[in-house]
Amino acid sequence: MYPIELVRPMQADLTNYGFTSLSTPAEVDNVLNEDEGTMLLVVNSVCGCAAANARPGAKLALQNDKKPEKLFTVFAGVDLEATEKAREYLLPYPPSSPSIALFKNGKLVHFLERHHIEGRPAEIIAANLKMAFDAYC
Repeated sequence: MYPIELVRPMQADLTNYGFTSLSTPAEVDNVLNEDEGTMLLVVNSVCGCAAANARPGAKLALQNDKKPEKLFTVFAGVDLEATEKAREYLLPYPPSSPSIALFKNGKLVHFLERHHIEGRPAEIIAANLKMAFDAYC
């Protein structure tokens, strides 16, 4: 587990942008069991690719005409149980931090794993997400 002083700014990078942080398994279940609408879930991380690619890419993607109705995040390495619960909804994909998932009507419809994020500029991640938003939102 990482010290809260270290992760607070990384968490705020998304929550200050409108993402709701999920910190318990019950919160994750309440949100991801919804079967109507669209939602984006960012599995946040302390790694450099989260800071340079995933978080900026997710925020940049939201500057699109079509976008998810709800925005959520869990923090890997911090909210351990919430992250573990969220990963149940991301199956059959293996655990991946950071990662970004788009759900529509309770179904996972688009997923970016760490290997899709690491080493790619935020603009490429945003373009990928915008295409998914256009298709599903």
